[in-house]
This record gives sequence, C-alpha cells and structure tokens, in this order.
Amino acid sequence: MVSEDLRGRDITDPRVLAVMGRVPRHQFVPASRQRFAYSDFPLPIGHRQTISQPYIVALMTQALELKPGDRVLEIGTGSGYQAAVLSGLASEVYSIEIVEPLAREARDRLQKLGYNNVHTRHGDGYQGWPRHAPFDAIMITAAAPKVPKPLLDQLKVGGRMVLPVEAEVAQKLLLIRKDAGGISQEVITGVRFVPMTGAVHNR
Repeated sequence: MVSEDLRGRDITDPRVLAVMGRVPRHQFVPASRQRFAYSDFPLPIGHRQTISQPYIVALMTQALELKPGDRVLEIGTGSGYQAAVLSGLASEVYSIEIVEPLAREARDRLQKLGYNNVHTRHGDGYQGWPRHAPFDAIMITAAAPKVPKPLLDQLKVGGRMVLPVEAEVAQKLLLIRKDAGGISQEVITGVRFVPMTGAVHNR
C-alpha cells in the first residue's frame, strides 16, 4: 500500500508515509472486508458511511503539514482510522462523529489499540469542539455544502483546514489557510465523499 499507492504517487512526506505504514488499517474495517483493507479504494463501514481510500487519507493528512505539538480537530470519526493516522503526527486529536453507533465503536477501537491521544465524542461536528479550541489544524471527512464558519473560528491564526466541499459538478478537496491577513484557499483535487449531515445544511 505505502510503496505503490502512496510513495508511488505524490505522497512525499516521510512522516506521513511512516505512520500510514504503522496504523493497522485492517483493524478499522468490518471483518468481512478485511481482505481488502490495504487496497486503494474506500470501503463501507455501515450506517451509510465509508472508510476513505488510503491515498486520500494520506493526501489530506499531508496537506495539513502537522507538527508534533499540534492539536487537531477531526469532523467525522467514522471507524477511527483517520484519527489514528493523525494521532501519530500530532500531540492531541479531537474527533467528533454524528452517527452514535460509529462514535461508540470508534472510541472503543481506538482505546483498545492504544491511541491514547485521541479524544472522541458523539455530536454534530458543525459546531466543532469549542472547549478545546483553538486548533492548529482541522480536517473534515465528509463533504460540506460550504465551509462551516464555527470551524473557521476555532482554527488558530497560522492554522490549516482540509475538507471536501460540494460543487456544481463534482466535489473538490480544499486546503484553507488562516493567517493574520485573512483566509486563503486552494483546490487540491476532485474527490467523492459521503455528505456531511446535521446543522451545516441549515446555516
């Protein structure tokens, strides 16, 4: 997976490659899908949700340019795989999942596997996690119709946010930077994610 699907493409950050090689992806997919765990495509994890393909996980992680002391907010815990990857690169990871059974399963799985710097909770990620803000980096792993303002507000000056957003024809993956002069954004690539649910559609 690492040598062909990641290093063989445009994943060049050695820390990202190393952590992708350490995290046991097969532990984060249903038993019936474990034979496909290291293949480069998304897999269903139940409740109409998926675990992203390894390349997209690595691409989004690399875009955040994480440093060892960073605090990261993830919206959309899913199976917990992306949080596990982030935990190997940052100091603390805070992850929110709107689907309660997935939130509970991810919490138990991450604890069992020893990812002790990952903090999870069930809730609507649109509002972020104000108690632990501000964050050095924020990742959203579901496609939003727009960038949630509460999450921008919880991003530190100098921070980075990666998220898929819905566009007219297809979704696009954005990298947002927040600095003293304001907000800038760039399109990384086209993507396909499950839609973000909850309050984001009411604002």
